[in-house]
Amino acid sequence: MFGKNIRLLAALFALALLTNMGFAQGGGDGKEAAPAKKSSSDETAKKTKKSDLVDINAATKEELSALPGIGDAYSQKIIDGRPYNTKRDLLTRKIVPAATYDQIKDKIIAHHAAGATKTKKGAAASK
Repeated sequence: MFGKNIRLLAALFALALLTNMGFAQGGGDGKEAAPAKKSSSDETAKKTKKSDLVDINAATKEELSALPGIGDAYSQKIIDGRPYNTKRDLLTRKIVPAATYDQIKDKIIAHHAAGATKTKKGAAASK
């Protein structure tokens, strides 16, 4: 008799466990959970194609001025500071402030132009 009760309790426990697992996977209330909505800035940053990025080593003053937070003064500073090895050089060389860089970092790139990465030592040696 005691063995039958244990088996019955084990069967009921297993049934309750399986039922709980089914509700956990299905949401429990019959409604499907909606995926979390991403902000539009996250989507925009991911959708920016490489071809849509502004090359800070080759862009015109007008192209640079079209970037958020970049006006005539900053665009001229960017042009005067060329060439850049990375886009982060805008921060490390103090060309633009951090707040402005945060606005444009997903919209810019720094392509390396052939021959444009000569160092001062290399330029002096070639003279």
